[in-house]
This record gives sequence, C-alpha cells and structure tokens, in this order.
Amino acid sequence: MPAEWEPHEATWIAWPHNREDWPGKFHPISWVYADIVRHLVRGELVRIIVNDSAHQRAAEQTLKMAHVELQRVEFFRWRTDRVWTRDSGPIFITNQAREVGATLWRFNAWAKYSDYKHDEKLGAAIATKLGIRSWQPEIAVAGKSRRLVLEGGSIDVNGQGSLLTTEECLLSDVQQRNPNVAREQLEKTFADYLGITNVIWLGRGIAGDDTHGHIDDIARFVSPHTVVMAVEANSEDPNHEPLQDNVRRLRAARDQNGKPLNIVELPLPAPVWHRGQRLPASYANFYIANQCVLVPTFNDVNDRVALNILSGLFPDREVVSIYCRDFIWGLGAVHCATQQQPGIS
Repeated sequence: MPAEWEPHEATWIAWPHNREDWPGKFHPISWVYADIVRHLVRGELVRIIVNDSAHQRAAEQTLKMAHVELQRVEFFRWRTDRVWTRDSGPIFITNQAREVGATLWRFNAWAKYSDYKHDEKLGAAIATKLGIRSWQPEIAVAGKSRRLVLEGGSIDVNGQGSLLTTEECLLSDVQQRNPNVAREQLEKTFADYLGITNVIWLGRGIAGDDTHGHIDDIARFVSPHTVVMAVEANSEDPNHEPLQDNVRRLRAARDQNGKPLNIVELPLPAPVWHRGQRLPASYANFYIANQCVLVPTFNDVNDRVALNILSGLFPDREVVSIYCRDFIWGLGAVHCATQQQPGIS
C-alpha cells in the first residue's frame, strides 16, 4: 500500500445526498465538497460518485458556480448510502512495476448502522470499472473462511511497510468488526494483502468519534519516518490522557527498520459541539493530494497553529484550509471523504 503522499492518478469522492448525515445543516455541505474539488483538480483527476443523472446535474451546477475546472472531473453513477469513500471504497495497492490493484475489504458501516448495502458494493464497482486486479481479504475463523472488515480510516501507512492503527477500533468488542479474530491474525493479513511488515498499535481515538477509534483523527505518517500526533493540552479534557498514552506508545515504537520515529505534536481545536453532541474535530483528518494538503479547520485559535505545523512538514505542497465546522456534524471530515488512487508510472 503506497503512502498517501506518493503520486495519485485521481481522488475518489461521493457527492453528498443523505440529509440524515447532516440533519439541519445539509445545505452548506455541497459547497464544502466543491471547495475540496476546486483544490484537488489543480493536481489530479477527481472521480465523483453520484446516485443518478439528476444528482450529477446538481453536482455539476454547484461545481460550475464554484469555478471548478470540470475537464478534470469524471462522474460515475452508482448508488451510495453515505459519502465516506475512505471507508467504503477500495484500498489501492501497487507492485514494483507500479501496476495498481485493489483490496476489497468487507464494509459493514463501522459495525454500527444497518444501511450499507450500496456502500459495500462500491469497492468492487470501482475495481471493475478501472479494469484492475482485485483481492478480497479472507481469514479462517473456527475452520470457516470469512471476509475481513476493514475501513481505510482505521489504518495509515508510510509506504515502506509500517502501518498505524488503534486497538480501540480493531480489537475492541465495541463496534466489533471481526469477532474472534486475534491481533496476530490481523497483522498477518496486513502483511499478505498490504505488504505491511510492521504494525504500530496505538490505544484509543478521540471523543465523539463515531467509528470508535479511527487512526486518521489522531496519528498520521507525513514521511517515511515522521508521524504527526494529535494532543490535547487541557488535562481536564477527556482526550488528554488517551492521546498522551498514544504519544508514549509512539515514542516506544520503531519503524520497519527498527529505527525510532520522529514525532510532531499537533494540537486539537477546542471542543466542537452541536445539539449537545461532541463532534470528532481534529486537524489530523487532513488529506495529502498531489499538489496540496487539505486541512480541516474550525474557526479556532489553533487553526493557524496546525496550518503552520503542516506547512513546515509539506514544503513542496500548498497547505489549504477547508472550513469544516458544519461538515464535522456528519461525524467525518476531509480525509474521511476522500480516497486516493495511486498513479501508474
């Protein structure tokens, strides 16, 4: 599995349509998507999944009004339940010849929701349309073969064989993705299907995370040897201790060559609440594109701090703020909504 900063052919997104994901705040969401696409098309194709022709026309109209270069946009008509392609889409892989393939993990809506029959077909639809080889990771449990559940937001890789994930997401019995599957079995599957030789297990994710511990809200590789780690300075905040535990784990961890990692701390914004619910607002949910890094921001004093930190880590890319205070009401942000397709050399 290539690192996210390696060249992309395209970014896959699904155009928003499910009003229940943003109750009372749906109207501005398409404009957030338009802003995301506007920046992405400067460096790569954007492949947008829509439900039907009417949905496509609405997306095109919004994109035109946002002055998006539509010649860099391709539309595909497949129905989706939600728009979180990071989790429902394929996880792309490459070989030494830079041929691209796809791993098609089972998707069960974070072991929480029942409406995922369209989303679970998305990975296979994309792989078939692209005409690339694909694999469905399976594992033997109690003598029977079972497809493994895995969401793209639950893992992060450095493209050299190391992978970050959390025990809360993949090993907990809450929102349990793979019952009776052990840590060692998951690690072997990552090796077999993603080329991973070194799994770094962190503990818990952040408060408000509907996925129960996705890594892309807390810790991200930004180079083969550097990880940005979300931290909470307020010792009274429920995120403080779990994130400090993750920092300790990272400091004790080693990369695939046995070397210590360079750790850069990234602050969280002040808690974001809506209708009495704490939302999973985090600057770590950024997306690394060919020419830019799209960073969720929240009209918070730490926005500037986070943007400056990431600008220093990506001197060859434009670091762009994407306003997400409304968007995060859908319990996801920029990284959750995007999935990179590696480039072919």
